[in-house]
Amino acid sequence: MNEVISAKNAPSAVGPYSHAIKAGNTLYLSGQLGLDPISGELPVGVEAQARQSLKNIGAVLAAADMSYADVVKTTVFLADIQDFAAINAIYGEYFKTACPARSCMQVAALPKNALFEMEAVAVKG
Repeated sequence: MNEVISAKNAPSAVGPYSHAIKAGNTLYLSGQLGLDPISGELPVGVEAQARQSLKNIGAVLAAADMSYADVVKTTVFLADIQDFAAINAIYGEYFKTACPARSCMQVAALPKNALFEMEAVAVKG
């Protein structure tokens, strides 16, 4: 049976989707923008948005009794691929060892004119 995961410390969804769905030991996390969970606003700059997005991912993981160590795959969406190096440095603050598999791509646009979005898959056990 699939379980809907909703994190109190992450921003509300900007569409008809869940923060995450847990299917057995696997958690599928929807893309997280760098929205501040209290104000609902995006911080200025790709680095600040990336940090907030990763914090939001952490809140969803925690709501499912998981952590960054359980993440096995991420997909990063950038408004500008020139931000790749800056994003790698921030990403490395959250994934230090046994880094998950990752795809990273530039996209034409992100919701709310965001500069960064990330989705993830995590497995417990």
